[in-house]
Amino acid sequence: MDQDSHCTAERELLEAVNRITTFSTTSPTDGEQNQPKAGISCQVRKENPEKDDLQDSRASLSPNSSMTTKELQEYWRNEKRQCRQVKLLFEIPSTRIVEHHLSKYVMYKIIILQTGSFDSNKSVIERRYSDFEKLHRNLLEEFSEEMEDVTFPKKTLTGNFTEEIINERKLAFKDYLRLLYSMKYIRRSKKFIDFLTRPELQEAYGCLRGGQYTKALEILLEVIGLQERLTRGNPVSVVPTLCAIVVCHKDLENAASAFEYGEKALSRLRVHTSHRYYMPLLETMITLAYELGKDFLSLQEKLEEWKAKKDPVRVFTLKELAVREYVQ
Repeated sequence: MDQDSHCTAERELLEAVNRITTFSTTSPTDGEQNQPKAGISCQVRKENPEKDDLQDSRASLSPNSSMTTKELQEYWRNEKRQCRQVKLLFEIPSTRIVEHHLSKYVMYKIIILQTGSFDSNKSVIERRYSDFEKLHRNLLEEFSEEMEDVTFPKKTLTGNFTEEIINERKLAFKDYLRLLYSMKYIRRSKKFIDFLTRPELQEAYGCLRGGQYTKALEILLEVIGLQERLTRGNPVSVVPTLCAIVVCHKDLENAASAFEYGEKALSRLRVHTSHRYYMPLLETMITLAYELGKDFLSLQEKLEEWKAKKDPVRVFTLKELAVREYVQ
């Protein structure tokens, strides 16, 4: 949706609120970003508009003439909030050459920012050419139609470490990521999200398994913000990371911080009580609440209610679940 149409839509919403009469709504489309120019072919076919009309998992009331002014205003605020896509900007400002005994390669520093406002929580990751190449192959397998016109920077037989080639690839990879992100079904795919988060999560869980809780926590707190932006339409997917943060804080005897992140995880599982993390998280939260002098009886009631509905089975603790994540 371009800027003019966006402004027009907002004016129409405000007029509708003021009139409180009969309303008609249109499903917001997931507008694609401007297609990049240098280094990447940008002839990508438009996505199926019928798919763009899919409802968000969070159901909301439909507007009607029986609503009060306050209810109607709240309705439109929720609609705008749910339809506002988190747009990310990818930059590759620098590179570094890594040399090992038998290998030499270029690491590209990728900065990921949220557009439209000051973003103090930018994410910084590093990837090498082979990582981009693997992502491209994986996406071709799953999204052959969407990817058929997307070209990928080819390897050269010589000169891979010259300043000219490295700078060309910096621009090409930046445009490549922007183009992929502009396609809704690709940016929401596990393969795209894994490319941006999996290496860091693997390192964090490796530290957790090794008892290096401070280092694990540092990495997890870096990656959780990016995960939440990338998976806004699927908040349950960040529950394992939130629970790993709970485990780290708890083992570092930061009970208050552990409880804070535990509440975030529980809020995402409110309607997903069959999730494998639900019962272990409840048990951990009861322990933390008791330690902090908080109300644990309501949590205990939820746990007993869950147990009454389920057959008695072996349930892992929260820490046991966490250390099983991302095992190579």
